[in-house]
Amino acid sequence: MFKKIEIWIVILLILLSLVGALAFGSLVKYYYDGGKRFKPLTKTAIFIASIPINFTKMVRSGSLNVGTPSKLIKHKDKKRFERFIENQRNILLVLPRYDHSSNRSEVNIIDLSSFKVIHTYKHDILEMYNQVQNIEDFPKLRIDDSPIRFEYRHPLILNDGSLISDSEYSIEFKIDFCSNLKWINDEETFHHSKMLDHDNNILSVARLNSPSKYIDKYKIKNFYDDAIIKMNKDGKILYKKSIIEILIENKIFPNNYAYNSSLYGTHDPIHLNDIEPVLKDTDYWKKGDLFLSSRHLSAIIHYRPSDNKVINYITGPFFEQHDVDIISDKEISIFNNNNFVINNEHSEILIYNFETKEFKRLFESQLKKENFKTITQGLSHILEDGSLIVEEQNHGRIIMFNNKGEKEWEFVNKDKNGDIGFVSWSRIIEDEELIYKIKDDIKNKKCLN
Repeated sequence: MFKKIEIWIVILLILLSLVGALAFGSLVKYYYDGGKRFKPLTKTAIFIASIPINFTKMVRSGSLNVGTPSKLIKHKDKKRFERFIENQRNILLVLPRYDHSSNRSEVNIIDLSSFKVIHTYKHDILEMYNQVQNIEDFPKLRIDDSPIRFEYRHPLILNDGSLISDSEYSIEFKIDFCSNLKWINDEETFHHSKMLDHDNNILSVARLNSPSKYIDKYKIKNFYDDAIIKMNKDGKILYKKSIIEILIENKIFPNNYAYNSSLYGTHDPIHLNDIEPVLKDTDYWKKGDLFLSSRHLSAIIHYRPSDNKVINYITGPFFEQHDVDIISDKEISIFNNNNFVINNEHSEILIYNFETKEFKRLFESQLKKENFKTITQGLSHILEDGSLIVEEQNHGRIIMFNNKGEKEWEFVNKDKNGDIGFVSWSRIIEDEELIYKIKDDIKNKKCLN
């Protein structure tokens, strides 16, 4: 008799566990589908579901604070900076970096002739959040992008020394040369690259908070509707266009593409990570055209906003790439993360020629020798003399090769304690007028911070 009761207790416990698991899963799914009710229950469910990943983060970062970015280890035995070839260059490096010794990010302006930091941007992040009005789309900004987690992403330096950036899927903002906040834009969720177009307006990648028509048509929730955003230097949006809209209207994808993607569990099918503006006409593109890098399509989209036309849809020997740059009147470079299933040990720099329609690899043997690989993020910059700078974002390293393929210098983002933090899309300034202006500002402006 007692054995029968014990069996029934076990069966009852199993049934209750199954019901509990189903209820728990339903609460988590309800939360991520955008549900607003049952907040105490959903918060508890999300907290419990986050325990394993938070524990993993604590182990990896060596900190009880799960918000602290991980300390990187791949290049722990390397020097912070090492120069291999002396070469005096009148070039500035705009370096957004995480400093573990101060538990925050900053942007350094580095003179590459000496590799000395000549200026630093570092603004009051919490004070900036006090200006955010769009709480509905940014409910956890102070948590997700708290000062200890905040990053300056691909900061753009303007002629007056001001800086425009975001913290990757956050608000866009502008600070002046002395790191005083000038404005924020919280209309959309900004991420990845920022560039100036031919009219000196700012082109930013963003995820639309109000869905475009093909997303709204099917009422798809929590969908990453990546878009081109153009704004003026005062932060006012002048133009926005969904990438999915572009591809559907150019008959590259069917008009139910987003809906089908969501059915198969893909809520980020585009993942736009770079916009490269065309600044002058050539035989292969026109001023005002844009080159768009879509990581999840593994495609470069040559788009003409004036006609809403896709001129070229480029695929090839690259996978989950970042960063497309115009490097001549007929060539673009592509930072290939190279995440193919096989032969994927090293990231690559590809050159695509529009005249021959062929690809070639740049400094392939050198990148292999350096064990250069970043699965996500990363970028490259080919200088006017043919030299190359590459950023291994996942491991906090930047390398410069001269135009012969010789390693000129190497930087690993170590703080004063030797801990390595991430770098988040650095930028090269070769324009002599802008370099002179920045150096003059540094010499004459007295900042209190």
